[in-house]
Amino acid sequence: MKLRIAIAEDNHFLVKTIQEKLSFFEDITIKFIAKNGAELIGKLADDQRVDVILMDIQMPEMNGIKATELVKNQYPQIKIIMLTVYDDDEYIFDSIKAGANGYLLKEIDAQKLHDSILEVLNDGAPMTPSIALKTLNLLRNPTFKTDTKEDLEEVRLSKRETEILIQLSKGLNYNLIAENLVISPSTVRKHIENIYRKLQVHNKMEAVLKAQKKNLI
Repeated sequence: MKLRIAIAEDNHFLVKTIQEKLSFFEDITIKFIAKNGAELIGKLADDQRVDVILMDIQMPEMNGIKATELVKNQYPQIKIIMLTVYDDDEYIFDSIKAGANGYLLKEIDAQKLHDSILEVLNDGAPMTPSIALKTLNLLRNPTFKTDTKEDLEEVRLSKRETEILIQLSKGLNYNLIAENLVISPSTVRKHIENIYRKLQVHNKMEAVLKAQKKNLI
């Protein structure tokens, strides 16, 4: 079965570059291309059968961060990888908050882009190494954003949920967590769904970031 990819990018040249990179892989098909976030939302309304969206950040009409938030609220099953030239802390933080599953710089080569698509579909969080380092720094120093009322609300996690969240923060996947805690992967998944609901987040990166900020782990 082919992996269904959507591209949200307003630069025609960069769209062609992404298409060329993906053309090397027979397991990928490009479902559609959107020139901005608003067009992306419209096309998804017509056809939600997309596995991964490669999302630019700076686009006219609706930027990629806002589009990510809307997509994740309406179609949480769709994975989103930010594919951008921006490596600013603010963009990284806001993308994670919006629900992005990965964050890559456009300089990425074809093989690594393909590997990242496979990784995100296996519940990974692919990041360009320099972005991963910045994200770790954000996790260590999450106070550059002003706390909102939602952030200050108390969250109570069970002992098991805390154990799972700690293992998530170490980058372990569902199967390894299940093996370490001697439970089934489906049980791990259910606990993670509860963690996401309690923390009001959409993905692992955001869950770890928010849990660190609230001193839960």
